[in-house]
Amino acid sequence: MKLRLWPRSLVGQLVLAVAAALFVAQAINYTLLVRGQRQQTLANGGGMAVARIIDALERDRRGSVALDQRPERGASQRRLPKMLVDDRPYTPPPRAKRASHLAEHVAAQLAEVGLPAQSVDAWIVSQHRQPPQLRGPARTAIVSAKLGDRYVTVRTWLPAEGKRLQGFLIWQTLSLYLLILVPILLIAWRAAQPLRTLTHAVRRDPMGDGPPLVEEGPSDVREVIGAFNASRARIGAMLADKDRMLGAVGHDLRTPLASLRVRVEAVEDDNLRDKMIATIDEMTAMLTDILAVARSGAGKEAREVYDPATLLAQLGEEYRAMGKPVVGPDALPPLPSLSGRPLLVRRALRNLVDNALAYAGSATLLVEVGGGELRFVVRDDGPGIDPARIGELIEPFARGEASRNRATGGAGLGLAIAHALAEGEGGRLAIANRGDAQGLDAAIILPVQA
Repeated sequence: MKLRLWPRSLVGQLVLAVAAALFVAQAINYTLLVRGQRQQTLANGGGMAVARIIDALERDRRGSVALDQRPERGASQRRLPKMLVDDRPYTPPPRAKRASHLAEHVAAQLAEVGLPAQSVDAWIVSQHRQPPQLRGPARTAIVSAKLGDRYVTVRTWLPAEGKRLQGFLIWQTLSLYLLILVPILLIAWRAAQPLRTLTHAVRRDPMGDGPPLVEEGPSDVREVIGAFNASRARIGAMLADKDRMLGAVGHDLRTPLASLRVRVEAVEDDNLRDKMIATIDEMTAMLTDILAVARSGAGKEAREVYDPATLLAQLGEEYRAMGKPVVGPDALPPLPSLSGRPLLVRRALRNLVDNALAYAGSATLLVEVGGGELRFVVRDDGPGIDPARIGELIEPFARGEASRNRATGGAGLGLAIAHALAEGEGGRLAIANRGDAQGLDAAIILPVQA
């Protein structure tokens, strides 16, 4: 399973990008604050240590270092010296931790005041006190510098390392997220809502028959919606012009065909007359199919709520009344009502039934419901279709049989018409060979409105 970290939606991408930017900014802020806090700590503790070292040297020069500040050799080291000048290195307490940064800082400060030290060591002991000159808890630090042949050891204070800064930054980050991400989320949602409406309108009404969308949201989004409304209006105008042109073409072609049909009746040779009439009828039927393909999905029939069981039952009775071997539908369970144009659905199903009768000799009508869809199935017991050619056969003028003889299937427009009509109703045409027996299932699949 592939883990997708980057969201797909505009709102998710914007919120994630801003959240990541805030996190990086807070991380940089935390690094700078920690560095500044460390420099301030070293400046306070190191400055006090340098001042006491200078004072200890001056007192040692005058011989005025207090006796209690010179513990005897081997005496207990529990009491840390405030100021000690000795000729041997200072031995820190057992639990003292070396503080290299403090030692480097003190060495640099001593060099600046003209007292270069041969070596400087610093330790932080574990005890914590609150000296009167500092606010809050502090750590005791011991600094020992070798100046000449003398070791000067002094005591200083460093502010305690607490979690106050981390807690402050955590609350600051949460506050920033609340104050920045929430407005950005609302703004992004307001910008994306018209885009979602636009997407639904394109999917629901691809032919441009619906009313224009309300231009709302930011100016860029309003411009997109306005361009879509203008484009859909142009598409609607072109479709209307196409329908008018097709109507004129159909009328202009049918009129001479009808006139020719009348004149053929005067032909005395019965065999020749029948062949001519069959050719004219074939041309008329082909013209009807071509116009049906061109006009599919653009019908002016009003949408209505209809009962699919009634539609399928009436279709079966219609074919049986003409003496055609069409079976079904049998007793059906209660079916959900559909919203659409039932005449277009009936026309698509007629094409599927005509195909089944032409290639298999019989047809069975079924209906199935599941997964939010309703399937009108036309089943036959014919030879089926090569699976590699199923996608090809829904194209106009594609046939499973190579000839153009209408007695063996017509001009190859039946499946194309059914496919176009199903898409015009928001559904699709599905064709598959039967797995349990010989034959084919052709289904018009329509969405069920919740």
